[in-house]
Amino acid sequence: MQLEVDGRVAYAYTGGKALDTTLPTVVFVHGAQSDHSVWILQSRYLAHHGYGVLAVDLPGHGRSAGPLLDSVEAMAAWIGKLMSAAGIRQATVVGHSMGSLIAVELAGTEPDRVGRAVLVGSAYPMRVSDALLAAARDDEPRAFDMMNVWSHGGLNHPPGCPGPGFSVFVQSRRLMERQAKGVLFNDLSACNDYRQGEQRAAAIACPALFVLGRQDMMTPLKAGKALASRIKDARVVEIDDCGHQLMAEQPRAVLDAILRFIA
Repeated sequence: MQLEVDGRVAYAYTGGKALDTTLPTVVFVHGAQSDHSVWILQSRYLAHHGYGVLAVDLPGHGRSAGPLLDSVEAMAAWIGKLMSAAGIRQATVVGHSMGSLIAVELAGTEPDRVGRAVLVGSAYPMRVSDALLAAARDDEPRAFDMMNVWSHGGLNHPPGCPGPGFSVFVQSRRLMERQAKGVLFNDLSACNDYRQGEQRAAAIACPALFVLGRQDMMTPLKAGKALASRIKDARVVEIDDCGHQLMAEQPRAVLDAILRFIA
């Protein structure tokens, strides 16, 4: 589905069905160097089971036109505008990693927009190491390798290779390679520079769900639970045998957690 936001083309995947604004809506927001496709299982299932779905491509990512937005605050404001363009007044907002910070910012500043918030692989502060930032700026292939290793719970655990020719590691690397040069440094810098997390979390009035991987090295479980403790009505679901790429490593467990929360 193509929309117009700030005079530019914005893309959102609707799960294989036309968006019905009379249904309860779920807006999915991807993380750094990603696009809507990371939510393919969750978004498609919900679209065929009674929900309207918008799995967005942030500006300069996937099929959405640039320019890139260089702050979490600007990205959150953009999500609000995209919802208006689609005719959606309020939605459940599901964000992964950088997308979870966007969800926190939106829920904390525009509470009428967010009926429920689902924060997947989340933490605050979301500090990025100097080594990774430098690689993202100067040597993207090296940064991709660093993130790919750190983002998964283990090199050999399922579904690392559940069938011939498939690998979550190769799939993740290919997704990173699809984005334009400069996207990764922009996104990681936005996460690293975000300073409003505690204030926005304290202001969130809607129910919130944290879905966290027990083997997550990018946004460690302890940090995710610390952020959850700052939100009045927050629940935590921990997923075992899973790192930061929860939607790829344990897709059904992530979907089940979301379904139980929004049902």
